[in-house]
Amino acid sequence: MRRFTVDSKLAEQYLESPVLSGVDVARLLRERSISDGTPIYLGDETMMPIEPLCSWGRNLSYAELSRTTMQDYGRIMARFAAHQASHGRDVVSASESDLVAYRRQRTQLQRRPIGVSAWRKESVLLDQFYNFLEKTGHRRQRPVRVAARGRNPLSPRLRRAMDIRHLTLEQYRYFRDVGLGGQRPDSRIDRGFRGWAPHRSRAGADLALGTGMRWQEWATVLLPELGIGTATPGTSVEFTVQACAKYGKARGIYVPEESMRSVETYLLLERPELIAAAAKTLERRHRELFVVSRIDRESGLVHGVQDGEQHVFTLAGMPPILRRITVHEGEFGLEALAVFVCRGGLMPGADSWKRYRHAAWRRMVALADESAPRLPRKRWRWHDLRHTHALQLLTYLEQQLEGAEPDPAARQRRHLRYLTEHVRRNPLLIVSRRLGHSSPEATYAYLQYTDDLINEFEEAFSGWIGDQTEEVTYAQIAAHAFALDSQPGQDLG
Repeated sequence: MRRFTVDSKLAEQYLESPVLSGVDVARLLRERSISDGTPIYLGDETMMPIEPLCSWGRNLSYAELSRTTMQDYGRIMARFAAHQASHGRDVVSASESDLVAYRRQRTQLQRRPIGVSAWRKESVLLDQFYNFLEKTGHRRQRPVRVAARGRNPLSPRLRRAMDIRHLTLEQYRYFRDVGLGGQRPDSRIDRGFRGWAPHRSRAGADLALGTGMRWQEWATVLLPELGIGTATPGTSVEFTVQACAKYGKARGIYVPEESMRSVETYLLLERPELIAAAAKTLERRHRELFVVSRIDRESGLVHGVQDGEQHVFTLAGMPPILRRITVHEGEFGLEALAVFVCRGGLMPGADSWKRYRHAAWRRMVALADESAPRLPRKRWRWHDLRHTHALQLLTYLEQQLEGAEPDPAARQRRHLRYLTEHVRRNPLLIVSRRLGHSSPEATYAYLQYTDDLINEFEEAFSGWIGDQTEEVTYAQIAAHAFALDSQPGQDLG
């Protein structure tokens, strides 16, 4: 069996067939609502569709899942199908013992067993797949008996706690300035540094830390959202994130002044060179790009042309895949509308940002000496900056609301009292709303860290972002959070 994924653009550009042209195929995919990323399964010898896997893939497309999610689901089912084939069976006729054997293989026997979270995702998908087979008549019942209250019996019994990893001030500056920025631990310039676009990576880190956004939110931000070209340089800005947010949940984002200054330094020193070098390449690809002709900043509407057709989108409603190909006419010709760009002139993808982070970690480990802060056993993730933002902001709001509580028992009682406080003055709920958590329960996990001795209040907010150590950026963020969340009906757009 072979697995493929739908890509209408590739079909339109490269498909040559006497039966259907690439343009006809792309049109049919749109008419049948088959989205890019939909998994397709074909036989090794016949290259004919394998059912019911292809019908299940089409069902994923109708559910309007993201491209990356469908690709991930497609890989999981292909892996399970390969496991069944290795035992002379198929996915439709799978028994309970087959699924239990697959679980044991994935979680215990393979060279690198997967963890609780990864298996939970696979078990839920397998449960949904056999539910689909039951509804469509391919099976009379599921292979695994439904547990009490409809629970999936293949799901792991253990529930993994939220993995909160935060950085101290010294750790963050070492990560940003030494790992990403090319400095030496003593703050001198490293003449031997061979990293690419260090100001871009430093700006990304400062934007992530200052806003608490998830990776897909800050890495896909567009120039108009930060007010580049219209707002006064070095001032804080606000915008709404939605299509790039988890579950598409809209929320307001506040970008403090120091984060903006860090981004503007990158825009001034590095981005023009990247844009100029890629202008000719983008010009040759203009038909496959979304070329913006006008941006209505009051309504947030973006007008442009893609493949000869006029389109209008809202800024907040533009998904990551569209943002990646969005360009406009600039000083050097066509240039990306994204804040962060790579050598190709467009937005760096997940693998690129992962590569920047891994290179920074290797450099940090190699240069670590007695002056360097203590490094964790596992390399840092971009998401750790979101955890750090949440923890620092929550600590500050606690102190502002109740004052210093040296007694741990008193602090614990204070945490519990938050549940009965006014909803708009509750630090826990303020941070929950700012991070876009679906439930305050996710934010509650941070409370155990606010009593950690490495987070001293006196130095928690000074000099985290930017290079001016006298700035109190987190106090600025916290004050804005209090003011914003205490005004009902405030428009965050």
